[in-house]
Amino acid sequence: MPQLLHIDSSADLHNSVSRRLTRMFADTWRGQGSGHSVVERDLHRDPLPHLPDAGLHYARRLRTAQEMPDAAAEALQAELIAEVIAADVVVIGAPMYNWSLPSTLKAWLDYIHVLGTTVPFDTADQPLAGTPVVVVSSRGNTYAADGPNGGQDHTVPPVELTLGTSLGMAVTVVTAELTLAGRIAPMAPLAAKAAESLAAAEESVQHLARALG
Repeated sequence: MPQLLHIDSSADLHNSVSRRLTRMFADTWRGQGSGHSVVERDLHRDPLPHLPDAGLHYARRLRTAQEMPDAAAEALQAELIAEVIAADVVVIGAPMYNWSLPSTLKAWLDYIHVLGTTVPFDTADQPLAGTPVVVVSSRGNTYAADGPNGGQDHTVPPVELTLGTSLGMAVTVVTAELTLAGRIAPMAPLAAKAAESLAAAEESVQHLARALG
């Protein structure tokens, strides 16, 4: 049975655009048949502790004698990695917070990025290579490469580097921009562009959910 891992990180539990889009992806996924299951992990409602020991960056065989992570932390890491490995597809809500990603999402990335386990080091093993992951990023302003804020997006690039370049996952990014146009008065003239961006993002996540399912 095809399994989706649905991850959210937005602190906004009521009006989050990233949550709206990841939920649309998950609902479209489920709608393809009773065999399409979804595992949910809400990193805001149930936040992970920040990585407690640098030894968790490495597989056990690669740790120094001084690196002895707590057994509970190791078990949590194993659980998180198993969730991703078991998934046929992953969808991640990655809203922009102060030009970067939520610390809750960064903590999750730190747990699953493990040299010698999920990332090649002394062997060529790369268990997540090719797994499709859809990163849904919402942002209050616009960060088009050719615009005045080009190069200021520090949310998507680290996620792409970690999941795509390092873990070898097949990353697709969907963005919804200008989400603050309805809240910040000076941005009101951009409301039509915001609606257009959201509509395009909704179409993309539904298309991807059907295509990947």
